Amino acid sequence: MVQAIFLCLLLLSISLQSSSAQAKNCSSESFSGNRRYSSCNSLPYLGASLHWTYHASDGTVDVAYRAPQSSSGWVAWAINPSGAGMIGANAFLAFPDSATGAVTVWTTQLSTYSPTVQNQNLSFSVYTKAAEYSNGLYTIYATLEVPSNNTKVNVVWQASTQFENGVPNGHSTLGDNVNSQSSLDLLSGHAAPAADNSKQHRKNIHGVLNAVSWGVMMPIGAIIARYLRVFQSADPAWYYLHIACQISAYIVGVSGWGLGLKLGSESAGVVHHKHRMMGIALFCLATLQVFALLLRPDKKNKHRIYWNIYHHSVGYLVIILSVANIFEGFEILLPAKKWKHAYIATIVLLLVIALVLEVITWAVVLGRRSKSSEKSHHGSNGVNGHGVRQYQVA
Repeated sequence: MVQAIFLCLLLLSISLQSSSAQAKNCSSESFSGNRRYSSCNSLPYLGASLHWTYHASDGTVDVAYRAPQSSSGWVAWAINPSGAGMIGANAFLAFPDSATGAVTVWTTQLSTYSPTVQNQNLSFSVYTKAAEYSNGLYTIYATLEVPSNNTKVNVVWQASTQFENGVPNGHSTLGDNVNSQSSLDLLSGHAAPAADNSKQHRKNIHGVLNAVSWGVMMPIGAIIARYLRVFQSADPAWYYLHIACQISAYIVGVSGWGLGLKLGSESAGVVHHKHRMMGIALFCLATLQVFALLLRPDKKNKHRIYWNIYHHSVGYLVIILSVANIFEGFEILLPAKKWKHAYIATIVLLLVIALVLEVITWAVVLGRRSKSSEKSHHGSNGVNGHGVRQYQVA
């Protein structure tokens, strides 16, 4: 329990931090045509940076967006005048022309999560646009009208190698590719997480709650029930510890599960089918386990053995499913590798503890059986029917 609480606090503190490494310093970058910009910001995802010069006199801004990508891929940068995120974004896309191979730049408005990309006018004026590819980096240049001359803008950026009919089409829906958005102040240069990025914070909380409850506390509860019950001095304390651990894990786990459903309902077009179905199955089985306590027969009841078989089988299935779904969650959230490694180390530690206790408890049980057999042997050969000990003469 102490270990679970410690891990919970540790993971929660990590979830409050950004999952991406600090980007390189943008101020050292240079551009072709001797272009210069008064401000820059190293964007927190996809290795991108944004450079700009804001002209207050006419409400325009000169922009250079730079991001790493293979020459066969594409990059995009967008302003969203109506909110945060992809829907409503007005985007600039740089990619190789399918006919000539030269870098071209399109502008398009995104109204769905699966848009048909077309080269079209944006909701604000674009005066110039160009793009180039050099040394593994795409750069998009543009001069555009600042929407409503509001110097605080929501920006979105993206990168992918997916095309359809020579046009950018789709990108990864994991990790940095769903986090790449920010709110930028063109005057101060300050960038802050976009309002939609609160969803990422809730995803982290969802992951923490489920990893600690289903993935750590549930196995600890099973270990308590399987091994402490062997020691007579731990009876009935082991039972109450087991119940307390499992009920606590269930309550925390259901909280994480409910948050996951909420996040899913807010993410139209992004569905992690495997993770979702495993989570629903896990909730159903765990709920069945909890309510089965109300139907637990007395130890002397002839049906108790069947209840035990059911309880143990479903309990172990819940643990296996929990661990598998947590690793599925790691593949979706894509946190720093050290946190996945930390969870693996925790599971290995619990397995080692279980293995050691398995050996110890078997030794206790076999020793207890040996003593019982020895007492039975002495009772049948060393005592007569009247309870008077007999002695054999050699």
